[in-house]
Amino acid sequence: MASDDMHVTGTLVWYYYICQRQVWLMAHQVNPDEDNPSIDLGRFLHEHVYEREKKEISLPGMRLDVLSEKDGRLVVGEIKKSMRGEKSARMQLLFYLDELDRAGVSAVGELRFPEQRKRERVTLDEASHTELDRARRDIFRIMYLSEPPAPEKIRYCRGCGYAELCWS
Repeated sequence: MASDDMHVTGTLVWYYYICQRQVWLMAHQVNPDEDNPSIDLGRFLHEHVYEREKKEISLPGMRLDVLSEKDGRLVVGEIKKSMRGEKSARMQLLFYLDELDRAGVSAVGELRFPEQRKRERVTLDEASHTELDRARRDIFRIMYLSEPPAPEKIRYCRGCGYAELCWS
């Protein structure tokens, strides 16, 4: 993989806080099982919830789920099927807010969990910048490994689209 091909994306940030092996696999274009029921449910939610709002905006390194405006501010919404990976979802959304901030666009974030009917406001702050810079450096380190990190059994393995690759 050429270094020009290496980019940290919001998806890699999300994977980073779940499983570092997934970061390597995704960065090396090893795609998860597209027939995985968990991936199907996530895709269904993205297509059928919040239908009245502007959805799925793609920018370099980002795929923003929902955009709206509240009180004159841009709100970036990240839709997740459950609160199980809440920290990962928060960091992915903070990554988007940080990237927008670097481009001169001020926005706030909102995590949305439609099945639980819950929304959580997310705001970029100095501690978030520091955490994201550390995560970006470590994601690059993982991407440049010659082999993926060894699989580790964690609580997310059961619904993972890479489970067959790791455990068969």
